[in-house]
Amino acid sequence: MEKSKVLVVGGTGYIGRRIVKASLEQGHETYVLQRPELGLQIEKLQMLLSFKKQGAHLVKASFSDHKSLVDAVKKVDVVISAISGVHIRTHCISLQLKLIDAIKEAGNVKRFLPSEFGLDSARMGHALEPGRVTFDDKMAIRKAIEEANIPFTYISANLFAGYFAGSLSQMGSFVPPREKVHLFGDGTQKAVFMDEDDVATYTIKTIDDPSTLNKTLYMRPPQNVLSQGELIGIWEKLIGKELEKTYIPAEEFLTILKGLDYKLQVAMGHFLHIFYEGCITNFEIGDDGEEASKLYPEVNYTRMDEYLKIYV
Repeated sequence: MEKSKVLVVGGTGYIGRRIVKASLEQGHETYVLQRPELGLQIEKLQMLLSFKKQGAHLVKASFSDHKSLVDAVKKVDVVISAISGVHIRTHCISLQLKLIDAIKEAGNVKRFLPSEFGLDSARMGHALEPGRVTFDDKMAIRKAIEEANIPFTYISANLFAGYFAGSLSQMGSFVPPREKVHLFGDGTQKAVFMDEDDVATYTIKTIDDPSTLNKTLYMRPPQNVLSQGELIGIWEKLIGKELEKTYIPAEEFLTILKGLDYKLQVAMGHFLHIFYEGCITNFEIGDDGEEASKLYPEVNYTRMDEYLKIYV
């Protein structure tokens, strides 16, 4: 079967650049949206040019120019959006409504993957304010996709290792501590930690797979289903040292949360659902979803004991 042509929107971002790389590696003709709003962000421009050297096509289009978006979409079979949805950086999820309008008018796209890549938004209707805004915005995008009858795949990649594994899920750091560590609750709620390159690899594998059409792909590879306590144990084994542990009860965490500014409350509010509620693993994947490592056993995904070695 001929491989689909892919357009990546948000290709210079944290997960977007990895999706571009995975698309090229898996042999897809790959297009990357180049927005004039890039301005003087030379690092992003140079990244786009590096994609071009690797064989990607750069397509100039703007969210403020509907026709340019339609023209860009018409070049491909699949559109993947990796627009940022992280409030501590930039939150642009609603811009995808303009992309959906372009996909609807173009009429040729056989699969759209919106910017999800975290927790399953459909399961987060109970999320704490103000953090629920992330999920509400993503569900508004899903509603627009489905009302427009656009074929889709939603990606639930759970926890990016760069944010949650390298830090041992500590607040305010991206590197693992060597002396003291904080655990949420009793540290036993299971979560799923994913190497970001593996997220991109699995994402690209879905686009020509009929079994993921109009479904959610959950990334839950068994050896990466770990509690915070187990993750800390891996690190302790690597450095040959036991860390001093402080356990944060839910009530104390909520008090800490209320003292943060808005952007940090949005981000940190998700910790409550992940590490106290166990929202990532407290459900079975139903008929409307698939699990990535079962669908694609050929992917040798990165285990967290290997991932953490780089920090030693």
